[in-house]
Amino acid sequence: MSWYCDSAPGHPVHGPYHDTEYGFPASDEDVLFERLALEIMQAGLSWEIVLKKRDGLFKAFHGFKADRVARYGDQDTQRLLADAGIIRNRLKIAAIIENAKRIRAMRKSHGGFSAWIEAHHPLSKEEWVKLFKKTFLFTGGEVVNEFLMSLGYLPGAHKPTCPVAKKIAKRKPAWMREV
Repeated sequence: MSWYCDSAPGHPVHGPYHDTEYGFPASDEDVLFERLALEIMQAGLSWEIVLKKRDGLFKAFHGFKADRVARYGDQDTQRLLADAGIIRNRLKIAAIIENAKRIRAMRKSHGGFSAWIEAHHPLSKEEWVKLFKKTFLFTGGEVVNEFLMSLGYLPGAHKPTCPVAKKIAKRKPAWMREV
């Protein structure tokens, strides 16, 4: 098995993400939405490309504020498709905009995106994929797996001997909690 931990530490692009974000629990809606959007953008591409485009994506999608992105219309889609600083894929952009609307709706149904995830925890990877495919656009198995691992809902973000794994364990990610 190949681990991100074998190549990311010390890497100028992958290192900071590996050391401070990947696998760490998060509940802030903007962070969750960004992470989902980044995983969607990564589909079919390398993670390094996504990380290099991350700042541009953050600016282009107004900080991944679901309320703002949910109001995007045709003019915003055209603006995004013309932005060389981001990954310009019409289907991925449309999915992110629609997913912002669905995240907003979760505030009424569950109290928010984080609460929606918590309400369904724990599920197997297969059950999570089925739920995400039913709930969001552009969320196949790899997108869902990486999204949930990146937030500590599924194990496997770090090998057990990775020093970052010990930092994450102190925060008791969801996959480590007793249910």
